[in-house]
Amino acid sequence: MKYLIASDIHGSAYYCKKLLEAYQRESADCLLLLGDILYHGPRNPLPKDYNPKVVFAMLNEMKDEIICVRGNCDSEVDQMVLEFPMMADYCLLEVDGKTWFATHGHLFNDEKIPPLKEGSVLLNGHFHLPVCQELAGVTYLNPGSVSLPKEEGQHSYISYEKGVFTWKDMAGREIRPFAAVQ
Repeated sequence: MKYLIASDIHGSAYYCKKLLEAYQRESADCLLLLGDILYHGPRNPLPKDYNPKVVFAMLNEMKDEIICVRGNCDSEVDQMVLEFPMMADYCLLEVDGKTWFATHGHLFNDEKIPPLKEGSVLLNGHFHLPVCQELAGVTYLNPGSVSLPKEEGQHSYISYEKGVFTWKDMAGREIRPFAAVQ
């Protein structure tokens, strides 16, 4: 099974479309969204083509292929228009014999790691910066931001297939591969 992992769309119709194009191009089976889907948040600038109505319409068309967690900018009113669950602060997935703890990052992150077995994977967004590191036997990954990268970062996502996480820009160019802890 192939996953595409992304975070922080922040209501950008432009970058949501780019993300869904990447999902199709990658022939992924599941889109794992790490929160901050529709609203840009009071500290962020408006992203390119900010239009939450268009974003939720695009995502609802593929509701059966999305797993999503709630970000700090997501609310109950967002859940009212999205046709897939997105209000959980985290989800646990069993992927290729490893536990993935997927969350947005405002509650759990590299400085506040949830209790995880060695060899697990902690995925979060929130900081808008791609990160990949080993922390006490846990693989910690952040895909960066789809629409509002920070510190001159790239608009990016992660693909996962057969034990390898790969950072890619929105055009599908590989930034960096990374194998999870064995």
